[in-house]
Amino acid sequence: MPPPGGAPAPVPAGGSDSPVDVALIGAGLLGLATARALLERRPDLRLVVLEKEEVVAAHQSGHNSGVVHTGIYYPPGSLKARLCREGRALLEGYLEEKGIPFARPGKLVVAVTEDELPRLAALEERARANGVEGLESVGPERIREIEPHAGGLRALWSPRAGIVDFGQVARALAGDIRAGGGQIETGRAVTGIRERGREVVLDTPRGAVVARGVIACAGLWADRVAALSAETGPDAPRIIPFRGDYCTLTPDARHLVRGLIYPVPDPRFPFLGVHLTRRIDGQVWAGPNAVLAFAREGYRRSDVRLADLVATLAYPGFLRLAARYWRTGLAELWRDWSKAAFAGRVRRYVPELRADQLVFGPSGVRAQALGRDGRLVDDFDLGGSNRVLHVRNAPSPAATSSLAIGRLLAETALERFDLP
Repeated sequence: MPPPGGAPAPVPAGGSDSPVDVALIGAGLLGLATARALLERRPDLRLVVLEKEEVVAAHQSGHNSGVVHTGIYYPPGSLKARLCREGRALLEGYLEEKGIPFARPGKLVVAVTEDELPRLAALEERARANGVEGLESVGPERIREIEPHAGGLRALWSPRAGIVDFGQVARALAGDIRAGGGQIETGRAVTGIRERGREVVLDTPRGAVVARGVIACAGLWADRVAALSAETGPDAPRIIPFRGDYCTLTPDARHLVRGLIYPVPDPRFPFLGVHLTRRIDGQVWAGPNAVLAFAREGYRRSDVRLADLVATLAYPGFLRLAARYWRTGLAELWRDWSKAAFAGRVRRYVPELRADQLVFGPSGVRAQALGRDGRLVDDFDLGGSNRVLHVRNAPSPAATSSLAIGRLLAETALERFDLP
């Protein structure tokens, strides 16, 4: 990615005597993709990515199932629908360019009861409106051809759904940024954001960073970073962390799943439900469930950060959400603790699977924006003012869409920041 003639020398991002053109907050997929897109368009930019952790992709970008989505689920005309389609094409091209392992095992979205059939039909309409390639509506015989051990009344088959290691994608993006002359400073948290004339000052424990423009891709901390720049108010959505635990199938059970087997989602929730995923390394994951995380970075059931938990429980939006869906929440919590209950859910789709063939495995924490009215923010939310842009909500399919989101943010920044 370096420009012809070599990359510009890195510029220290240590203080006001050496301002950068653009500073990005967060070295997950979105921050890295945006930085790369900026350097592609303006190789001369002085650019720094600030990351509070010691490695890139430490949270959502490195704790997901690795599925490359095709756009089945998203309302036509939404940012999710458009950027998923654009992002998948960009991502597949990038994976080929970099030689990153990638497969298209395809996805079955399976209806197992009669009451799910109308929802499956509505999902098919949405998928066709979104131009999902190769989509088929299939019956029991075709389901068995695609997934010999799966059961179901009817399904949608999306053959181009893919699988990749998004952590490896993030590391490749980081390499591109460094090769293009950008900096990535890990272990450098942003604690304050101040606009000063035509510059923005970012406070960090290792000194201030001055930039002509800032793009915040802070994930689990998006709302709090927005608050640092006064980009929020009492009615602004808050990030509520939901932990999702996976089980892995034992080696003797992996043959039961060829690709990706998904349930018909409940339209009231942004979560897709427990599904089965054959990963790029050959492992098969089952999950995730969706339970409230007691810490924003709480990957274990025992992880509790009192300040995070109190902030969630005191938020009116969460109280309204809990009052509306407490039964669903309790069911998710029970499946989180009971392997037998979890296995029962998975066996709806793969009846031969036994509970002793499931092993508690990895987990992730999803940053989900929730309004004060108790409604989950469904679409991507990209915005900001003046010289600071924020990604305020970017749940799935943000990983699939990352290169398209990065391109959109880069184009917006180059228009808005009046860079020399």
